[in-house]
Amino acid sequence: MKAQAAELGRIRTGYSRPHQDPKRRRIPVKSETFLLSSHSRQYIERAAELYGGDVEEWTPQNTKISQYRVITRVRELHAILPAGDPLSQSNELWSGGGCARRCDGVTEDLTRRPCLCLAEHGEDWHEQPTGTVCKPTSRINVMLADMPDLGVWRYETHSYYAADAMAGGIDTVLQATDGKSPMPLRMWIEQRTIVRRGKTKNFPVVMVVPSIPKLRHALSGPLSMAAALDPGTLVDRPAIEAAPAAMPDYAAEARMCPTVEAAREVWHRANRAGHVARDGSDELSQELRQIADDIAKGVDTRTGESGDQDDDAGPDDDGVYDVEVVDEQHDDEPPTVHPAGVWPEAAQPGGGVR
Repeated sequence: MKAQAAELGRIRTGYSRPHQDPKRRRIPVKSETFLLSSHSRQYIERAAELYGGDVEEWTPQNTKISQYRVITRVRELHAILPAGDPLSQSNELWSGGGCARRCDGVTEDLTRRPCLCLAEHGEDWHEQPTGTVCKPTSRINVMLADMPDLGVWRYETHSYYAADAMAGGIDTVLQATDGKSPMPLRMWIEQRTIVRRGKTKNFPVVMVVPSIPKLRHALSGPLSMAAALDPGTLVDRPAIEAAPAAMPDYAAEARMCPTVEAAREVWHRANRAGHVARDGSDELSQELRQIADDIAKGVDTRTGESGDQDDDAGPDDDGVYDVEVVDEQHDDEPPTVHPAGVWPEAAQPGGGVR
């Protein structure tokens, strides 16, 4: 089962009043302020204290169960979007027997058949009379921090335009937080006007947007509950610096080199990367010197054991090993003059091991 908080009440933007003819349906009224309704009188009394208005007993249409409601005096509410995915959207058709259809625009969920409205009325199915085809239905659960008890208040709208705007904002927040944290919200009633087929239509839309000092706060990852309760405490998060790349194991590379010249090239790469001193006085340079000496002497640098050496592999009368051909000196090579015992002459231009 889907884990979710208890529903404490509803947030509404309209109500109905009796018709002069008692046999006719009640007349819907669009409110310029929010309404809150609940089965609990305690909640509605608290809402009246916070947002103004009078508490009244009220029975919704198509039911005989009485509730309580307050027509507040506010057009804006501050709320908290709980973790998870608190928004659900579908096309729905309701009748006296309950929900007759619930569709995602492709498949009708209750019967698992293709969209029935599309099959019955074609592409313009949404222009059919109310009550004969589905209506876009969006439901969002929010928490009201100054109301009693732990739970959510549900806002439901059948407005296509409100659904579109709401989904875009909520999806952006969920992508940033991965649904793992709450998010402070601001909800307000905004009057809209459209002209369709020569007729002007006025309608309210409830805007739901993150209520944060800067947009970056909503897009920089999950927030704590403390930050959601008091967005004013949010501060810019420091940029995460990339971890420095690990230094290659130059000594291990040099031990795999078959010649002194190859070992020299390892030092040059380390020098270009800034990992050894140009004068060869650092510890790594001296380690590479020892490896070059071992290679020149025929020592297996991986095991430290001496291999069989031919007479021709030894030094000549001047103590020089005939092991390499050296190119011209490069700018990044160690200088020709070195402190004694710092770097093997095998790594110097034109040099051998003495």
